[in-house]
Amino acid sequence: MIEIKAKLKTSRAAYKLEVKGRLRLPFALRQQRGAKVKLDSGEEVLLNLPRGEVLRGGDLVTASDGRVVEVQAAAEKLLHASLPGAAELAQAAYRLGDRHVPVEFRPDGLRVAADAAVERMLRELGAKLSEVEAPFEPEVAEHAVGHRHDHGHDHDHGHDDDHGHDHRHRHDHGRRR
Repeated sequence: MIEIKAKLKTSRAAYKLEVKGRLRLPFALRQQRGAKVKLDSGEEVLLNLPRGEVLRGGDLVTASDGRVVEVQAAAEKLLHASLPGAAELAQAAYRLGDRHVPVEFRPDGLRVAADAAVERMLRELGAKLSEVEAPFEPEVAEHAVGHRHDHGHDHDHGHDDDHGHDHRHRHDHGRRR
């Protein structure tokens, strides 16, 4: 099976790259390591990107056979929330973040994956909600996908949050490779 192991870190315009495949994925799969997925052609590939790597729509990745594959964000069922003001938007963002809900911030509100509990919470905060089907590109905090700091040495540590959950973080304090 073909593996996708690396995201190209250079701009598409820097080189004349020939894209030889498309990979259309929802957000959950674009951040999952070890997922078996299919190219638009139907060919199965294994996503084996470095831990913490998140794919975005438009990213280019390289396959083990040398092909360059373009990632496309698949349309997903989302809730679009419009809030009456900045304070309500900040409160909604805080409460969603406290629940580790991925959020896409937009000029006219925010978007989250469709979920009944999140929908109730947003309605309680005064949000006007609409269902949309669109690509989902939420903000991703570093700690959610690998929490990396570079300073000169490696170590692991954990801490408990206010809800009794243990969070483990790895700090790679060496130079970026």
